[in-house]
Amino acid sequence: MNKSKDLLVWQKAIDLTEFVYLLTNQFPNEEKFGLTSQIRRCVVSIPSNIAEGAGRNSKNEFRHFLSIALGSVTN
Repeated sequence: MNKSKDLLVWQKAIDLTEFVYLLTNQFPNEEKFGLTSQIRRCVVSIPSNIAEGAGRNSKNEFRHFLSIALGSVTN
């Protein structure tokens, strides 16, 4: 359907992911496997779900994966 790298939303999600990784590098070491890990997993799932949805065959499937990506933002 869409090429994910051409989508502005995917590009912004990648920018957010990079920013969050830089930010979480400043967290204390005792948070490395707790809070840091959880935040990073959430932020990585955003562009991942956008890309997966972009590779699907229908707009409805794409919307579904966008909805999942949005869930990672709001949780």
